[in-house]
Amino acid sequence: MPDLIMSVRALMNDQFIADVGPTTFLNVPDGAMPLPAHAIPAAQWYQSILQAAAWKNSNGEQRGDILFIIHGYNMSEKEVIARHRRLKKDLINEGFLGVVVSFDWPSDDKALAYLPDRHRAKLTAMQLVSDGIRKLSELQTPSCKINIHVIGHSTGVYVIREAFDDADDTQLPNSSWGISQIIFAAGDVSSASMSVGDSGAESVYLHSVRLTNYFSRHDEALDLSNVKRIGNAPRVGRIGLPADAPSKAVNVDCTAYYEKLTTPGTLEANLDQVNGFVGMQSHSWYFGNRMFTLDLLSVLIGTDRMVIPTRSVSADGKFLLQHIDKPVPPPKAP
Repeated sequence: MPDLIMSVRALMNDQFIADVGPTTFLNVPDGAMPLPAHAIPAAQWYQSILQAAAWKNSNGEQRGDILFIIHGYNMSEKEVIARHRRLKKDLINEGFLGVVVSFDWPSDDKALAYLPDRHRAKLTAMQLVSDGIRKLSELQTPSCKINIHVIGHSTGVYVIREAFDDADDTQLPNSSWGISQIIFAAGDVSSASMSVGDSGAESVYLHSVRLTNYFSRHDEALDLSNVKRIGNAPRVGRIGLPADAPSKAVNVDCTAYYEKLTTPGTLEANLDQVNGFVGMQSHSWYFGNRMFTLDLLSVLIGTDRMVIPTRSVSADGKFLLQHIDKPVPPPKAP
């Protein structure tokens, strides 16, 4: 199936560049690099997504699932599409029946471009809601409930937070738009900014059914000493959500799991990352990791957080990502 991409990169000489541009809706052939020539009319793009998203649950009832991926900083178009395809393939292999879509904001593939990237992320965030989520929400039909989910990696979490906040501040039409599952992985926003009293966090919590935050204290990209990233507050992808986050928000601590994943000879190292790592290992290991994919799938189909098999519960009641030798198929989606 072609890859569906929503690009907000500018165009120059028939190529996308790392600058802010209008929304372009792409239908990219399998294996090809995204090009402006792959653009299709918005209405056709929306219908392609809705058709690909639809499936029937175990009761024969119509349902649909759309997962938007929002990438992080320092990402070229080649890296964006590669990670899109990696997560898409992994989810489908584990039984995901919906459609995966990428929101490609204009990051640059330069290691020290953190601040310019973050500025462009802010400028384009609104288009995620105005041209993507809200439009698809409006096209739902009573006979087929479409569940829209969003996963942000790294600076992609900042895009989500800014997009939801801006959408509420500007009072977009159809304010009833909403998200089923929001997923943060290695999120590059401060933990304090996701406090329940923060205006930006308030919009995220208001428009979602559940938020799941995957974090690891071994994330080198989010280490306060990392000179490529400027910010003096501990990040949500390194220490987790704040204590006053609402009950709909849950942390999944990946710290101990990552230790085993990177220890030679363990089951985690031998079985869970068979295609290797992409990008900075401690920051981007989520892509291509089978336990993360299985856990994510359970989240997307709405499995109760207490019975997801790829999690254990610590003595103080915290969720920990874990390896399971014989992966148990997730419960059937409602």
